[in-house]
Formats: sequence, structure tokens, C-alpha cells
Amino acid sequence: MQLIFYSAILIVLFVFLVLKSRNMDLWIISYIRSYFDKSEMDPVVNVYFCLADHFEPYFSRADKRVANNRVDVWCDRYPKVANLHTDSNGNHPKHTYFYPEEEYDEDILNKIKKLCDAGLGDVEIHLHHDNDTAENLEYTLNKFKNILYDKHGLLRKNENGNIVYGFIHGNWALDNSRPDGKWCGIDNELDVLIKTGCVFDMTMPSAPSNTQTKIINSIYYAREDGLPKSHNTGKLAKTGSWVQDDEILMIQGPLCLNWKNRKFGIIPRIESAELSYDAPPSNTRVNLWEKCRVSVLGDSRNIFIKLHTHGLEEQNVRMFFDDNGFDTLWTALERKFKDNNGYHLHYVTAWEMYEKIKSICKG
Repeated sequence: MQLIFYSAILIVLFVFLVLKSRNMDLWIISYIRSYFDKSEMDPVVNVYFCLADHFEPYFSRADKRVANNRVDVWCDRYPKVANLHTDSNGNHPKHTYFYPEEEYDEDILNKIKKLCDAGLGDVEIHLHHDNDTAENLEYTLNKFKNILYDKHGLLRKNENGNIVYGFIHGNWALDNSRPDGKWCGIDNELDVLIKTGCVFDMTMPSAPSNTQTKIINSIYYAREDGLPKSHNTGKLAKTGSWVQDDEILMIQGPLCLNWKNRKFGIIPRIESAELSYDAPPSNTRVNLWEKCRVSVLGDSRNIFIKLHTHGLEEQNVRMFFDDNGFDTLWTALERKFKDNNGYHLHYVTAWEMYEKIKSICKG
């Protein structure tokens, strides 16, 4: 009996250490609970797919020549692959460039604009900052959104004539969510984002980072509470109810465990919606993204698959183009969802995904 007792303790300790090592303790309860929440969902009909790129031409402290060359290669190769694929509406895949304010380059933005004008993408705002203040953040975001709109014809205005945008926080540290306070510094960041025209955020999921929220696989409204990581909780978006006055719509990507890809043959790897050299697309992953069923409460027939990547990192460029990652991704999506078995596939930008969610909520 003692042997069984001590074995049980060791197993529990091992599981606890595994959870802590990957910060899974932040979200594993929500993940387990979700298995019991999806039993009464309707069959999926529409699949809306968006790829949100932390598009960073100057990463690794590149100079202007290197940064522009990276974008030139991308702008040359992306259309050639994307134009070979279409969704159920005949649209080609669309790439959303969350462009970092601190890497602003007029020439690069003009190049990306050409892809957008060709119907192959859109631009939203990305930002890396540290030890910042609310006042400086407000100035920075207002300045950048005006440049994007006035100088490059990007972003858009709402019915009140205000420039609005989507956002991804650099280093996942939205609303000062890192326990050590690095890579942000502003406890009321959601309020600043709303004040400057941000209407939706696509930072999550961030697992295995300790910035990961308790809420997973959801579309919900986050409200500032004056404390770090205000978006850790929120109100689920639901049909027949659209209220977005002092809240940001959080559009999360899929987060789950991949039991078909296990470390040491035992520990399931985390599926965190990332596309990279180390996490290329596959049919198995497509099935996992669907099973997460990210949707508006009350309308499970429409699901939203939002993935993220750092597209310009050299290894990822090789994965997408040389190793046929884009072709593998879109072929897998089209094989399963493009007018097959009652599914319809829709390639959308981040903004189009937001607009679709808004329309569902409004009924």
C-alpha cells in the first residue's frame, strides 16, 4: 500500500511540475471544462480563417537594406502561392500584417499596400514597448494610426469619422500582463487602446507564456479594471447582443493539447495556433483548430480560426515558401472545408473577421 501511495504522490508531483513548467496551470481548468461545454453545439457550416502576422522586417536589429530585402522577397513570393488557392467564395488567402509601430518604414508600408490593393491582405497595428506610460502610449498609437491612414491609405474610419484598428501586443504582454512587468508597464492599457480607436485584439493565445489568459478558445469583451491583465476575464460575445462602448473585443485563436504529438511519447504538446518552422501546418492541426470551436455564444455553426506567425523570420520564410508551408496549409483547409460535407470556407482579413463577428452578434 505504501508503494502505491508514494507512486501516486510522485505522479501528482510530476503532473504538477509539467503544468507549471509550461504555465499550463493558467488555463488547463478552462481546457478541461470546455470538453463538457461543446456537447450540444450545432454542426459547423462556415469556417472563417485568418492568419495574423507579427510582421517585423527589422527583427534581429536588421538594417534598412536587409529589412527591405526581406519584404521584397515576401511580396514577390506570396502572390504566386496565394493565387493558386481560393475559398468557397473564390477569394484568395488573405494575410493580415500587424505592423510594429517602432519599425515604421515608408517604403515597406508602400510595398505591403500593393498586396492589400490586390486583395491579398490588410494592415493592423502591432507594438513592442517597455516601461511605458499611458500618456506616451496614447501619443504613439494616435500618431501611428494617422500615418497609416493619411500617408498610406490603410486602416479605416468608423461611422463617427474616427480611425479604428485591430491590435496585437508585442511579447504577448498586453495590459502589463507579465508578472515581472516587462515589455509594457501600463496597467490601464486597455483604456488607452480604446481611447485611440482600437476595437479588437488578437494577441491571444500566448501559451506557453505566463501572459496567457484563463479564458481560452473564446470571443469575448475585455474591460479595463485598472490592474494588470484585465483581459484575463471577460463577457462572452453572444448573438443578439452587441455592446462595445468601453470594451475591446478579444478574438482568440485555438489553444488545446495535441495528443498525437507527444514529448518523450508521453507529454502532449501545446497547440497554440502558431505557424512556424517548428510548428508547420498539417491535417492533424487543422482538425484540432476546428475542435476548439471558437465561436460566438449562441451561434456555433460559424467558427473562427485565427492563427499567428512571425512571417519574416528566416526559418519561417523557408517553411512557408521553400517547404511549401503555405500550400500545405491552404490545401488542408480547402480539402476539409471548401464546400465539402456541408462546410464553407472563407479566407478573411483580421478586420473582416471582426466585422463578421459583429454582424453575428447584432443578429
